[in-house]
Amino acid sequence: MGWFKRKWIRLLVVAGVVLALDLISKQIVLNTMPVGSGFPLIQGFFDIVHVRNPGGAFGFLSGQSKAVREFFFLFVTALACGFIVWLYNTIPETHRILAAGLAMVLGGALGNLVDRVRFGNVVDFIDWHIYDLHWPAFNLADSFICIGVGILILHILLNRMPEEM
Repeated sequence: MGWFKRKWIRLLVVAGVVLALDLISKQIVLNTMPVGSGFPLIQGFFDIVHVRNPGGAFGFLSGQSKAVREFFFLFVTALACGFIVWLYNTIPETHRILAAGLAMVLGGALGNLVDRVRFGNVVDFIDWHIYDLHWPAFNLADSFICIGVGILILHILLNRMPEEM
């Protein structure tokens, strides 16, 4: 099997695993917790909650109409996925970590897209906080997107991605 084919299989595998982990974790929350409920895992620091986010990061556009949100997020997600696939195609075989990072972003974007199509919002359940100071709740898709973007930023800042990283 040629390197080009292996590269695309890796994209599908990594993005698929990210998508599966995200959807499974959200389904567990949907099956076991009513919206608005939660419980502490580490008192004063980390809770599992069930919240719905109709907007984007930090509630972006959550006050807009459902039609505006649906159009915006579907359009932006489709555009982002297309850009990720295009960028992935340009990555040499030697940049496997960068490729994995882009695949994580793709899988995370697809995970949140599935929620938007199914529910019109995103299921969030991870609540990091220091007592009453809360970071907005998020999910595994958001986490993988952040990790993948972090890898991309490191690659840009270092102008390379050492395989040791």
